[in-house]
Amino acid sequence: MKPSRDIAGLIEIMAALRTPGTGCPWDLEQDFASVSPYTVEEAYEVADAIARGDRLDLKDELGDLLLQVAFHARMAEEEGSFAFPDVVEAITSKLIRRHPHVFGDARDLSPAEVKVLWHRIKAQEKAAKAAAREAAGLPPQTEERGVLAGVPHTLPALTRAWKLQARASTVGFDWNDARLVLDKIREETAEIDEALAGGDKAAIHEEIGDLLFVVANLARHVDADPEGCLAAANAKFERRFKGIEEALEAEGRTAKDASLDEMEALWQAVKKREKSAR
Repeated sequence: MKPSRDIAGLIEIMAALRTPGTGCPWDLEQDFASVSPYTVEEAYEVADAIARGDRLDLKDELGDLLLQVAFHARMAEEEGSFAFPDVVEAITSKLIRRHPHVFGDARDLSPAEVKVLWHRIKAQEKAAKAAAREAAGLPPQTEERGVLAGVPHTLPALTRAWKLQARASTVGFDWNDARLVLDKIREETAEIDEALAGGDKAAIHEEIGDLLFVVANLARHVDADPEGCLAAANAKFERRFKGIEEALEAEGRTAKDASLDEMEALWQAVKKREKSAR
């Protein structure tokens, strides 16, 4: 079998990998649940390639993500649920349906009008989906209710905290000043101090969670992405720690050979160089 630029080639390869007797033992033993973590991981690797500006890597990572779609579609086809063409038809139909201002008669809409139309179409889709499930003899989907309903549980925790608090703010459950959130952060750090003094591990974990939740809210109040802020902090830490290692290597030593005070001094030196270079 030769590589192909046609999506049909990928579908054919996936089918071969999942063919009992001649396929790949690892691929054959997978199911939706076991593949799901790889799907999430590949999506993050796509985002990482974009963040690094590496287009060659992005091409490869997008291929890996596409493989995940083909994998899930193949398993669904094997059980008779749907196949890859059904996935393509579903998304193309949705895009055409949700953009009547591009593909239909609803032209020259303002951004605000597009948003209103979008929500109306989504409501219609929801009703149609419920009717289709009923017609197929399937039970209705369990539906969360309330202001916070529909925020995916699989989101990264900081992002989900941001979204939950954004939802709550729509009904007025929110601070109206970022400095008030800072006061709450100070309150939470004091509670961590108390938990540390008490030595209750569960309480310490709970209070750290509360602190992170409020920090995510502070990020929202200043229109910052908490995941992006933390990613930038991670990159800064990596860069500065590498500076410590490079300085020690120049002396013929490693971080294991240095004391905490020595590494702290090198850290401050790296930090000072970075600030002066700005």
